[in-house]
Amino acid sequence: QVQLVESGGGLVQAGGSLRLSCAASGRTFTSYAMGWFRQAPGKEREFVAAISSSGGSTYYADSVKGRFTISRDNAKNTVYLQMNSLKPEDTAVYYCAADRQHTIVVPLTGYAYWGQGTQVTVSS
Repeated sequence: QVQLVESGGGLVQAGGSLRLSCAASGRTFTSYAMGWFRQAPGKEREFVAAISSSGGSTYYADSVKGRFTISRDNAKNTVYLQMNSLKPEDTAVYYCAADRQHTIVVPLTGYAYWGQGTQVTVSS
């Protein structure tokens, strides 16, 4: 089992940047594929980005491609989401997710473990 704790959310102006972090407990972090999702008020939770257990493969939603970068530091049991050129429509609660497999996981239902979320608000 793994526990996930997100941090780094906040209020930023449009065009600005934020970096989210997700710290994972446990000694088998390198066995877990990781992902970031987001949920805006009144909307369903949606996929943002995913990374394989080794960090060698990444995948992005079209809406964030070219602006967001997912990465991981397996020595620190942490996955990151660097968010640049933020837009008001990026406003949401951002969730980190993990599943015990090596390849990229995209569907929300493919993840067994979830963090509590961190709020990102982008003002216009």
